[in-house]
Amino acid sequence: MDLQIQCGGPASTALVTLSRLGIRTSFLGSISDDSRGIEIVNGLKEEKVDSTFLKITPGYTSQFAFIAITEIGIRTIFWHRGSVPHLRPSDVDLSPFSKAKILHLNGLMIEAAQEAARQAKNMGLKIVMDAGTMREGSQELVSMVDVLIASERFAEPLVRDIAPPEKALEVLHDLGPKEVIITLGSKGSIGLSGKGIIFQKAFPIDAVDTTGAGDVYHGAYIYGLLQEWDMQKRMRFASAASAIKCRQIGARKGIPQLEEIRKFMSGK
Repeated sequence: MDLQIQCGGPASTALVTLSRLGIRTSFLGSISDDSRGIEIVNGLKEEKVDSTFLKITPGYTSQFAFIAITEIGIRTIFWHRGSVPHLRPSDVDLSPFSKAKILHLNGLMIEAAQEAARQAKNMGLKIVMDAGTMREGSQELVSMVDVLIASERFAEPLVRDIAPPEKALEVLHDLGPKEVIITLGSKGSIGLSGKGIIFQKAFPIDAVDTTGAGDVYHGAYIYGLLQEWDMQKRMRFASAASAIKCRQIGARKGIPQLEEIRKFMSGK
C-alpha cells in the first residue's frame, strides 16, 4: 500500500497543466489558513501558478479529498468541500488581468463564476468552462461561455441518460457555447462546433490512476486554443496529455511537459 499527498482540484490542475506547457496562469479561489490551505498555496507556487489573488479566510477548513485506488485502477473518492466560505461576486475583480486571453471556470462557486464571466466578456476574453455536474445556475453560466468541456453526466438532466453523446452535444450547444466537447473517459472525447462533430479516440495506455485526467485535458485543450489550432488538433493534443498523466498516481505528478506530449504523439 502506498500513501501520497498531492494537490489537485479541477481549475487548479488545468492551470498547472498550462504552466508546465509554458503558459502564465493565475488562480482565483477561496481557501483557509489551515494545513491544507497552506499546502494548496505551496503547491501552486511550486508549479509557478500565481496565487496573488487567492482569497484566504482564516479560521476555517479548506476542501480536500481522499482517493482510494485499487491495483486495477478503480477509484473511490471521499470529498469534503471544507467550511471556508465560497467566493462572492464582490470578491471577483479581473481588472488586474488586462493582458489575459482566456478565463477558465469550473462552475463550483456559481455566482462568483457568473460575475467572472460577465467581466471577462466585457474585457474580450474567451471563456472556457469545465462542466462536471449540473447545478442550480449552471445553464445560465453555460450560456455565457465560448467553449464548454463537459463530463458525460453533465447533460443528463437535460436529456435522457440513454441519449447518445451526439444528442447531448446538440442540447448543450443550443444553450450558447460556440464549441462543446464531452469527455468520455476511456472512450475518448467528442466535440461539436460550427464545422460539425469530431470524435477523438483515447490513446491506449496502461492507466495507473485517472484522477485529474479530465482537468489535464482541459488545460491542454486551452493550450491549443492559445496556439490557434483547429478543434481536431486541440482534441488530439488534449487526449494525449490526459493519457500521459494517467501513467502516474495523483492529479498532478504525471502532468507532462510539451516535449513529452510531442514525443508521445509522434509514436502513435
